[in-house]
Amino acid sequence: MGDEVAVRRRRQPEQTGQPRRIPQQRRGRERFEKILSVALELIEKNGSDALKMSEIVEKAELSFGALYQYFPDKSSIIRTLAERFNEQGRACVEAELATVADAETLRQALCNIADQYYAFFRQEPVMRDIWIATQADRLLQQVDAEDMEFHAQALFSVLAKLAPERSRSELIAVARLTMQLLAAAVRYAISLDDAEGQAAITLYQRMLPADIARLS
Repeated sequence: MGDEVAVRRRRQPEQTGQPRRIPQQRRGRERFEKILSVALELIEKNGSDALKMSEIVEKAELSFGALYQYFPDKSSIIRTLAERFNEQGRACVEAELATVADAETLRQALCNIADQYYAFFRQEPVMRDIWIATQADRLLQQVDAEDMEFHAQALFSVLAKLAPERSRSELIAVARLTMQLLAAAVRYAISLDDAEGQAAITLYQRMLPADIARLS
């Protein structure tokens, strides 16, 4: 038993925080999805901090070799799940910003994004846990940074149309800080009970300036 554990440890790849490969064939894809499904169940039950590769192997009925063929560490599993959830968030932001025509509709779009993100994390406690994990894990912080920059660039594109006379550096600074503050407000709100959380989101929305493009 001791020799088996030692061999397993020697074979385990160095932590990278990224999946080893995305399978293209059906059988490999099914195994890939099964691993993610099992990981979600375990995170929902015990939290991401308690996620163990050995438990995934046992519950998914796979060998360690089969697991490591796709995911070298648990950070790579959490990263894959986070990126999938982020895709849903990006779709929300893109849809809301596409409706913006002026300062008033921009402010309303940001209020809608805050509402939808708050509702999303309330309805998906697993995603809330994964979102917190991306903040705490050094290997996963890049995922959050890339997602925030995507939102900032999307908002910048809108601001550039509303205030073309403003410099690019000013507008990108406003866009980045605006999206960071929105994320911070949602993160704070979901740490509270639902009534207090909703009140926090409402307060954040009231604090939004009437014309974000004019911030300096």
